[in-house]
Amino acid sequence: MPPKAKYTREEIVRIALDLVAEQGISALNARSLGAALGTSTRPVFTAFKNMGELLTEVRAAAMERFNTFVNTNVIQPPFKNVGMKMVLFAAEQPKLFQLLYMSENEQNQEFDGIFSELGENSEKCIEYIMRDYQMSRDDAMRLFRSVWLYTFGIGVMIASKVCRFDENKISDMLSQQFFAVIRFIKSGSPDNSMIAQPVTN
Repeated sequence: MPPKAKYTREEIVRIALDLVAEQGISALNARSLGAALGTSTRPVFTAFKNMGELLTEVRAAAMERFNTFVNTNVIQPPFKNVGMKMVLFAAEQPKLFQLLYMSENEQNQEFDGIFSELGENSEKCIEYIMRDYQMSRDDAMRLFRSVWLYTFGIGVMIASKVCRFDENKISDMLSQQFFAVIRFIKSGSPDNSMIAQPVTN
């Protein structure tokens, strides 16, 4: 009979997530986690096959924490909320931002290939854009990709402590990029003077 775990999987993941949030992913190993648990490494390997399995669970928990952050005190419009919260998350939880968005990807995919890995809010963004700016899904994806990459770049600079911006400056930069990309996309339509505005009921 296998030994009874002193800690549940959920408890170990929570403590591991806190460890990463404080010290970064490089600090997460069996020994440091055992120390954080106040025990040996045995409970870790009783609950998990290996550290790789644990890391997968920690990433999922980090994404859940990010999604909760995004959906708390929502900023309007909804699409901008996700971008703003992504950057603010980078400022408040830089180590978790690095875990989610700055870890090496062995598959080295095209952007469209990782869209589904960006979390539940990515698909919501596409729905918001299609609804509020009357765009096709293809154009909504183009807009999302351009603005997300721009937002990601700001987040990386903040999480890496390369530079910092106050919240008003972040808001202005994201708005400028958003409407610049909309103008670019709309320039391919018959009426080049059209600048999309949210649909109001």
